[in-house]
Amino acid sequence: MAAPGTAQWSSRFAFIMAAVGSSVGLGNLWRFSAEAGSNGGGAFILIYLVCVIFIGIPVLMSEYMIGRAGQASSAVKSMDDLTSRSNVGKFWSSGAWLGMIASFLIVSFYCVVAAWVMAYIPKFLFGSFNGQNADQIAGQFGELAGDPKAVLPWFFVFALLTTYLVSRGVNRGIELAAKYLMPLFFVLLIGLSAYSIFSTGGAGEAFRFMFTPDFSKINGEVAASALGQACFSIGIGNAIMITYGSYLPKTVSIPKSSILVGLTDTGVALIAGLAIFPIVFANNLDFSAGAGLFFQTLPTALSSLPAGNLIGAAFFFLAFFAAITSSISLLEPSAAWVAEQFKLTKQKGAFIVGAAITALGLVSVHHQAFFDFIDQDLVGPIIAPLSALMVVLFTGWRLNKVIVNEQIEGEGEALGRFLMIFVRYVAPLFMAFILIYGIINRFFLG
Repeated sequence: MAAPGTAQWSSRFAFIMAAVGSSVGLGNLWRFSAEAGSNGGGAFILIYLVCVIFIGIPVLMSEYMIGRAGQASSAVKSMDDLTSRSNVGKFWSSGAWLGMIASFLIVSFYCVVAAWVMAYIPKFLFGSFNGQNADQIAGQFGELAGDPKAVLPWFFVFALLTTYLVSRGVNRGIELAAKYLMPLFFVLLIGLSAYSIFSTGGAGEAFRFMFTPDFSKINGEVAASALGQACFSIGIGNAIMITYGSYLPKTVSIPKSSILVGLTDTGVALIAGLAIFPIVFANNLDFSAGAGLFFQTLPTALSSLPAGNLIGAAFFFLAFFAAITSSISLLEPSAAWVAEQFKLTKQKGAFIVGAAITALGLVSVHHQAFFDFIDQDLVGPIIAPLSALMVVLFTGWRLNKVIVNEQIEGEGEALGRFLMIFVRYVAPLFMAFILIYGIINRFFLG
């Protein structure tokens, strides 16, 4: 039960939309396609689905349980409370601290990527790619990313919008944005997928690539990539779901909600693949290009299609919706902690943290190497997986069993007890594998 004065989601639908909005981000639109394209298509997707069900969802359930049981608005305070009630050392609160740090660092450079997305909407609407060849279109992204003056206006707008929505609180800010933007996101995504499937000529190859697994392509590297993408996509290991769980009413089933959020996020990734892969195959594009796929190769293909400018603008509006719902969730853990720790209003806490992430983001705007360091060397391989590992170990082995039973009893109780088997025995092993593999791959083999 939440502490007196702690806000709560107004309905299960509002919580699901906010949680899905947090999970569904730019990574679903380009990282999933890039990872699947680089790792065998259907084989990667099959392992990805298994990882979501048996690892991602149990970890997600652990974070919701800690949040709702912790009786605090911030993830750190929730963990502190539960360590005391479970008679274990405060060391375990490091899992929440690491997650909060991860989300803070991520949102600082996430605002930079979102600024690129916003800049591309008028590029399509006003025909900036018309009459240009592939090299010229690809070059526009390099020019944008290398020109801080061109990026800064969009960066400030997005950072301010993120801060403003978080400052309005759970119900009037985060929930309101998610309840309206996520349904629009789904409609736009499905519409773009239908257009891509029926109008580009690459649907047959895309379906075969995505849904016909070649088991000969499954190896340790593919499995590690699928597991990492599953955890990255759902959004575990960054304190968001602990914070969101603290606003969750007792009447909502945590096991069922965890499954619904995990599978919805996975469905979005698959539908996004159906929007992107037909275009990729129809135009012989490089689907392993990551951000380059989104900002260089896709604009090249879309600019040559009938109504390509409108379709391109729609793609980037879609990306903007994904970015804003994710960015507000990334800012929320730090804002909640600052407000709670220093006894400030949520508005003041949000604007203090918003100013800090804006200052840090300015470094990423001006220095791409700093951007890459945070994303590829710090958060991805170390901080996020270590946070998730500590959270799942705490929930499975150190959290008071009475508290565990309180959080899963009622609707979906049998399902919750089944998932706790994976929380205790399966998820820790694989989260440790992600952490060790990421460190070795990045710092010793990369």
